[in-house]
Amino acid sequence: MTRKRILVVGGTGYLGQHLLQAFSEVPDSPYDVAFTYRFSLPRALRDAFPRSLAFLVDLQSGAGLDAVSQAFGQRSTMSEWQPDVVVNCAALSVPRACEADPAAAMSINVPSTLLEWLSTFKEANTLLIHLSTDQVYEGVKSFYKEEDETIPVNVYGNSKVAAEQFISMNWSNFAILRSSIIFGPQTISPVPKSLPIQWIDSVLSRGDKAEFFHDEFRCPVYVKDVVTIIQALTSRWISDGERMQLLLNVGGPDRVSRAQMAETVAHIRGYSTSLITLVSASSVDRGVRSPADISMDITRVVQTLRISPTPFKEGVRLTLEAEGSA
Repeated sequence: MTRKRILVVGGTGYLGQHLLQAFSEVPDSPYDVAFTYRFSLPRALRDAFPRSLAFLVDLQSGAGLDAVSQAFGQRSTMSEWQPDVVVNCAALSVPRACEADPAAAMSINVPSTLLEWLSTFKEANTLLIHLSTDQVYEGVKSFYKEEDETIPVNVYGNSKVAAEQFISMNWSNFAILRSSIIFGPQTISPVPKSLPIQWIDSVLSRGDKAEFFHDEFRCPVYVKDVVTIIQALTSRWISDGERMQLLLNVGGPDRVSRAQMAETVAHIRGYSTSLITLVSASSVDRGVRSPADISMDITRVVQTLRISPTPFKEGVRLTLEAEGSA
């Protein structure tokens, strides 16, 4: 059987690293996996996946993508190689940073250079799995469905809507995943941003009182569920060879506020819930508008891929157990 090749764009990020680890653990794997990075390649990551090729790529300019063509993928012409699957995890995903530099948000989050590169191959049949966000929704009701209108309230959400539209108009084989907050164990090479469960745990473990919003709701998704979804889409494309045009809400089964997230950590760890102060999101100026309720209906992804998402409390327990054994 011809080995299939998967390119993880943004492989040094949180989800990207979990994907690399999961693909490396597939028994008798039929995959060759490569990944891109933006600034520097962490040694821990290089050592953990010595068989995976790593490419320095600037998505804003497209610099570095030609190197992938020359070294990785399925033979498409006499001189170029084409990946079978591209998973795009790269993004400028901090809403405040997007608000400060809308041009950068658009140039990074809309994968124009990536699709231009894929379009250079003779056969435009690579499966593109693209990570979007629940922040494409306005946040004025609960349990949004994929067919609901997208009315983002900030630059980050706008850039992600633009990305979805660009992909839909310019590529014929894709799966767009509107992800909620992704949580779970730390990565092999720790990411610089604070992870939600670990941050809550560190604050409460010190006995410090902290404020948490009680009126903003999401459906946080356990990272290994996101990995499972991506692996299932990859397997479907490679085994069936049928192009797809999927738009999927990717969240957990539970609608929770930040305060409820903190209370779950407190209950599992045995911390006093008196440390958790409930405040309204409107009482804090974060320098960017944030949607109030972007919980999502995940029926489509559950039925399409026949998955069983991890309940939030169980995901938190698994996350804290992993931190304890690290």
